[in-house]
Amino acid sequence: MSDSRADIGKTVWAIPEGWIPGWSHGPEPELLSHEAACILNPNDRDAHVEITIYFTDREPIGPYKLTVGARRTLHQRFNDLTDPEPIPRSTAYASVIRSDTPVIVQHTRLDSRQAENALLSTIAYTE
Repeated sequence: MSDSRADIGKTVWAIPEGWIPGWSHGPEPELLSHEAACILNPNDRDAHVEITIYFTDREPIGPYKLTVGARRTLHQRFNDLTDPEPIPRSTAYASVIRSDTPVIVQHTRLDSRQAENALLSTIAYTE
């Protein structure tokens, strides 16, 4: 089946709520407390993505640079972003995700600080 539709997605997304818990309960890496941006690129060209992190009491950090291949998805844990610097744990933050190709972004958090885990997931904001 041929898909003649225009590109699917948007090029700017925002996640206004972010928090990487400072500790975890359970086996790693599966139950490591984390935040993630799940980025879907259903289009026919690679997406070059930049993530900038904003704080309440300091200057932003970033951009963190990623590539999501054409017709691929990437589950990027914010815990794993290290260049230009790691995102601090137990600190409120927000993020803006920009891509040169339209993508779809979903935000997920696994909070495993207790034996009873909590999972939060939502579609990021875009215009």
